[in-house]
Order: sequence, then structure tokens, then C-alpha cells
Amino acid sequence: MVLFLEKTINSIMQIILFSLIPFIWWLITARKDISFLQWIGLKPVSDGKKSKIAIWTIGISAAFILVSVVMLYLIRNVETATSVFRGVGMKAIPAIIVYAVFNTSLPEEILFRGFLLKRFSNWFGFVMGNVIQSILFGLLHGVMFFSLVGTVQTILIILFTGGIAWCMGVINEKKANGSIIPSWCIHAISNVFSGIFSAFMLF
Repeated sequence: MVLFLEKTINSIMQIILFSLIPFIWWLITARKDISFLQWIGLKPVSDGKKSKIAIWTIGISAAFILVSVVMLYLIRNVETATSVFRGVGMKAIPAIIVYAVFNTSLPEEILFRGFLLKRFSNWFGFVMGNVIQSILFGLLHGVMFFSLVGTVQTILIILFTGGIAWCMGVINEKKANGSIIPSWCIHAISNVFSGIFSAFMLF
């Protein structure tokens, strides 16, 4: 219960923190034209595309899980965000779900695919905008491990996470009319598996 409450509080703080700059930007530039949630892509996928989006989401989720397994193996001896679940087993599942859905994936999707990708795409076009956001996403997840795992592993982490970020940008903008719901689902599913790997000490 303590772990669950901790992750719930952390989630609220993360969502506020990661949404702050996008919200201020929206207030200044777009509040008269569109709601904030629509502007960042927190909107449903249109009915006619739901089955196709579901297939894309499942496929990219499977790829993301495989990438996550590789990453978890590369950093198996390093303290990470999921280390708090290590060895806790079934009792950690509620906290893992909150962590995966609201503490990491939602804030990061709001910032990277909801804000940065859309802004970069407006400025440089979708192709370049998607490349930029995926590089930034990869760097965020790789650089923090540089001093702990070394250059080769860090580069692999950046490439793996950046590649998935690129795929998530494509599915959101080219398949789901700018909704970040697909990438949120993909991201959350992967993080649930990461938490489970730690909780049951699968490495």
C-alpha cells in the first residue's frame, strides 16, 4: 500500500511537471482556438481507425517489450526506476500499473509526442520533427546510464529507445490523426513488463 501511494503521488507530480511547459505554451499561443487536451493529442482515435490502430499498437508494443528486455539485461546491475519493485512479487502489481500508466508513460507522451513532436513538425515538417523528438527521447533514456554502463551500452539504449520513439511518432501522427493514445498504450504496456521483470526478479 505504501508503494502504491508513493507511486500515485509521484504520478501526479510528474504529470504536472511534464505538462507545465506545454500548458504555458498553449495558453500563450492556442487557447482561443483549441482545448489543451485536443492540442496535445489527448483525444480518442476515430471509430473507423480503431481496429487498424489496435493492430499497430499491439505490433509496436511487442517490439517495445523486446527492446525493453534487451535494455533490462544491459542494465541488470544498475539501480533504475523499477528497482523499487525488485523482489516484491504480486504485491507490487498495483504500484507497477500506476507507475507504468501515469508516472512515466503519460507524462513522457505529453511532453515528447504531445508537445515536442507537434511543435517540431510545425516548424520543420513531420519527418524532421519526428527524428528530433526520437533523438531527444533516446538521449533522455540513454545518457543517464552513461557513467554506469559505459559507451557501447549507452549508445544501444539511445538507439533502441529512439527507434521506438520514432515508431510511436509515426503511429500517432500518420495513423491516429495526432492522438497520443496509441503511444501512451504502447509505452505503458512496456513499462508494466519492465516493472514485472523487476518484481519477479526475472534477471
